[in-house]
Amino acid sequence: MPWRRGREGPRNSSGGRDVPKRVAVYTRVSTEDQAREGFSLAAQLNRLRAYSASQKWTVAAEYVDDGHTGRDVKRPAYQRMLQERDAWDAILVLKMDRIHRNSRNFMAMMDDLRRWEKDFVSATESLDTSTATGRFVADMLQRIAQLESEQTGERVHMGMLEAAQQGKFLGMSDPYGYRYDAATRNLVVVPEEAEVVREIFRLYFNEHQSMQAIADGLNGRSVPTKRDRRWSKRQVFRVLHNPLYEGARHWEDTVRPAAHEAIIPIRPRRRKRKRGRRWKNG
Repeated sequence: MPWRRGREGPRNSSGGRDVPKRVAVYTRVSTEDQAREGFSLAAQLNRLRAYSASQKWTVAAEYVDDGHTGRDVKRPAYQRMLQERDAWDAILVLKMDRIHRNSRNFMAMMDDLRRWEKDFVSATESLDTSTATGRFVADMLQRIAQLESEQTGERVHMGMLEAAQQGKFLGMSDPYGYRYDAATRNLVVVPEEAEVVREIFRLYFNEHQSMQAIADGLNGRSVPTKRDRRWSKRQVFRVLHNPLYEGARHWEDTVRPAAHEAIIPIRPRRRKRKRGRRWKNG
């Protein structure tokens, strides 16, 4: 969405714009930043005060985060500044990385500022969203961030597709009957859980018990689920319809052979009706 021009500062009683813009001066430094780049808080504040004076702006408030990383949005002064947004018209920083070191967090903040009709100014990088050039730069930054996000998604998808084609584990939580082995990067069978899986298939396909009856039977014997919960009809359904137990994996609407050990042989997934409620293998 294109950047819309925000409020240009408080108006006077005649509707003019001769009232100075109110800026929230924000400074941040971490131990690593100060050692590497020499960004002391005092130096940042002095330069931003001088910049505000040169622009004839009013410093509404100063917000200082000492010893906080720019990759974390849960900084006390930063959060307080956003909460007190009615007191200022623009955020002023020395450099963009003083407020965020993560492009996603930065663009999320810019989206909030646009919605609140506030501006953002970087004193040393000629970025001021109250000007046409600044709004253009903000739009480009947003498009670049979107492109990076889409490219990351494409790379993740390609990596998962390659892993699925090779039968590798795709990173879900451990399914019942298996555990993830970091050494082999694959699933290995948990013997006691595998016996329960085989029992569920036997009761359903050979003895024609309903899923609810199977769940009730497991609960009656205090057989725990993976997370020590009671069995439900839905959990039994998931076991019966999960191709993992046959040594396969579901990916993008297809079932592909996988590299882990099967617990049961491949068998039909449905039972056919025969004369009322009687069932048999399909």
